[in-house]
Amino acid sequence: MRLAMIVLAAAATLALLGACRQNSPAPPAAHGIPAHETTPPEGPHLHVLALGDSLFAGYGLRPDQAYPERLEAALRAGGLAVGIANAGVSGDTSADGLARLDFTLANQPRTPDLVLISLGGNDMLRGLPPEQTRANLAAILARLRQLHIPVLLMGMLAAPNMGKAYASRFDAIYPALARRYHAALVPFFLAAVIDRPALRQADHIHPTAAGVDAIVAATRGAVTKALAERAPS
Repeated sequence: MRLAMIVLAAAATLALLGACRQNSPAPPAAHGIPAHETTPPEGPHLHVLALGDSLFAGYGLRPDQAYPERLEAALRAGGLAVGIANAGVSGDTSADGLARLDFTLANQPRTPDLVLISLGGNDMLRGLPPEQTRANLAAILARLRQLHIPVLLMGMLAAPNMGKAYASRFDAIYPALARRYHAALVPFFLAAVIDRPALRQADHIHPTAAGVDAIVAATRGAVTKALAERAPS
């Protein structure tokens, strides 16, 4: 099933987009799966920047249940001395991410060893031209390549209600840009929860705390590989 199976209706989607711009308290029923360090982190400390939208920001969850925080805990449990800065902003489009890229980089304690990018989903939900999304993401990747900062791109898929023509143009963005800019790629960031309604919040889009843990389990290998291949020795 594709990403759009989580979008029940266009009207509900548009309503959600407005809600995503607001601060949302954590639902009382949200439960994270505690991550305990089983192997003391070793090696040089790695700094990762997570630049994205609500899927990084942890919409509807406590701050410690957001993907970057849970990913950091999982990586450290595996023995990696890594810290992840969460630069996720709910409601951000690819244009928003591009606009704040340099400011975000300038406010890091040092140059990141890796940048995780999760942008474009809101572009799709708003029906923005895929060519615009591609251009914005390309500008982000080009800038990071200019700065010699490795990237792991979190891919998205278009909703079926956007139509086949739109989907064919949107879905091609992430693999094409990953090839062009030699970025690592997770083909579909939400793959671990797309067929599991219990792991999605009531909006049918954002993952629950358990859903975040499922996404972490599905993607930590790609993150570990990207760090191993690209981090300085």
